Amino acid sequence: MNIAEALALRGEPESYERQENAWLLEHITQIDAFDLVMKKDQQLSSDQEQAYRDGLARIQAGEPLAYVTGSQPFWTLDLNVTQDTLVPRPDTEVLVETVLHLDLPEDARIVDLGTGTGAIALSLASERPDWAVTATDIYEPTLEVALSNAKKHDLNQVKFYVGSWFEALNRQYFDLIVSNPPYIDADDEHMRDLTSEPERALVAENQGLADIELIIKQGKNWLTHQGWIALEHGYDQANVVQAIFKKYGFKEIRTVKDYGGNDRVTLAQWLA
Repeated sequence: MNIAEALALRGEPESYERQENAWLLEHITQIDAFDLVMKKDQQLSSDQEQAYRDGLARIQAGEPLAYVTGSQPFWTLDLNVTQDTLVPRPDTEVLVETVLHLDLPEDARIVDLGTGTGAIALSLASERPDWAVTATDIYEPTLEVALSNAKKHDLNQVKFYVGSWFEALNRQYFDLIVSNPPYIDADDEHMRDLTSEPERALVAENQGLADIELIIKQGKNWLTHQGWIALEHGYDQANVVQAIFKKYGFKEIRTVKDYGGNDRVTLAQWLA
């Protein structure tokens, strides 16, 4: 089987499936996806062909491509991914971008709660090397993935702690609390498309709002004066998340849309 035949095994020309085929082939052959077409007549070895067919089978069974290849691009980083972590989404880059535009001290203290792969914490650390970035996660195998990503990108200044939300931390104050917490209701129809990823990182009680409210309620006790909380949430949760911020006395509340035009990030400032 040559490269052209391999690319054509799944999906129509110009489809997302064909793009996934190219990314999988890039991973297996170490040929840049943009160069595959120019090398379309190159034959795959028997091992490469088998690995490719096995990978396609896993994807067709519903497994994310990132679990097959073991990595996922996010912001400017290539992150290790395992089945102990969520696959970082482009929409979460909006959270990173929003935070980078805040007026924060040059030596700001930041905590990323529920860091997963470390995507948010490491992206912020890569852009702002003078920030003191801390990251937490409740599940140790997940945090080990984040640690591996910190080492991979020489971002060893980021500190990692195991524990549930603020329970992982010693008493201190932050200029920013940031999180992409679980925000999907257990009965949400979208869950059937996410069965390969860890449910604990997706689903929250109280119609997906329990962890968001906990972070906001407790977070004000961990913020400096004029500190911020910035949270990713579901496309239809902006109004209720804004209401929770108001309930606990936050100001300067606003919501930012993702690249698809959906409400995705809400942030607010603690001025008390």
